[in-house]
Amino acid sequence: MASEPRPRIGVTGPDRGGQAAWLFTAFAVRRAGGRPYRIRPRDGDDLPALDALVIGGGADVDPTLYGEVAETPDLRELRRRSSSLAGFAWSLLLFPLIWVARRLSGMRGRHGGDRDRDALETRLLEAMLEKHRPVLGICRGAQLLNVVCGGTLHQELSDFYEEAPNLNTIWPLKTIDLLSDSHLATVLGRTRCAVNSMHRQAIDQPGRAIQVVARDRHNVTQAIEMAGDRWAIGVQWHPEYLPQRREQRRLFRALIAAARA
Repeated sequence: MASEPRPRIGVTGPDRGGQAAWLFTAFAVRRAGGRPYRIRPRDGDDLPALDALVIGGGADVDPTLYGEVAETPDLRELRRRSSSLAGFAWSLLLFPLIWVARRLSGMRGRHGGDRDRDALETRLLEAMLEKHRPVLGICRGAQLLNVVCGGTLHQELSDFYEEAPNLNTIWPLKTIDLLSDSHLATVLGRTRCAVNSMHRQAIDQPGRAIQVVARDRHNVTQAIEMAGDRWAIGVQWHPEYLPQRREQRRLFRALIAAARA
C-alpha cells in the first residue's frame, strides 16, 4: 500500500539570516511527517499550494500595523543566563549547537522591523485563515497572527518583570500555565510546561476570535489560539529548538495531522 503523502508546510523567514530557525523548523516538520517549504520575501508571490503554514520568529512586527509608533527599547532590560543542567544529558550538546547556529546565521535578536516580511506574512496569514488551513505562529509569528486579527502588542516588557528579569534563553527554563480546556493543552497533553524564552515583546489586546490560552507567572501571554473550528495556534516560545521535549514534538505532529485533514 502506498504511503500517505506528506503535506506541504510553508515556513516563513527573513531574506537575511534565519538559517538556524529554518533548519530546526524544517527538521521538526519532517520528523512530524510534513514536507517543509521555505518562504522569504524575495521569493515573491509565486508560491505552491500550501497545506499549512508556520510563521517563524525574528524581527519585531511593525507597530504601525496595530496603530502605534515604534518605542525606543529600554536599555535597562536585563538578560539572564542560567547554569542549570536539568533535563536530558544530551541537551548539554544540543543547546550550545543551537546557540552557535543562531549566531552564525545572524539571529541574535533583531529589534528592528522587516516591512517586506510583514507584508508577505500578512498576505499568507489572511489567505490561510480564509481557506481554514492550519497555522502555527512561533514567537513573532504568534504576535503577527494576533495583529492580523486586529489585536495589539506590548512593545517592551520590562514593567512585567520588575522583580526578576525576563528570561532570554534557549533552555526550557520558563514555566507557563495553560487553560485546561484549550486546544493547545489537549495538543501538548498538559496544562503546565517548561519552555524557552527569546522575546522582548508580547501580545497585549487579543484580536478578533483570538483567545489567550497560556501565561507565565508574570501574567505575560505565552500562547493564543483562534476560537471555533480553525486550527490556528500561536506560541511565544520556540518549539523548534526543543526537539527533545515530547510535548513540543506533539505540537508539530498536530499541525501535520490538521494539514492532512
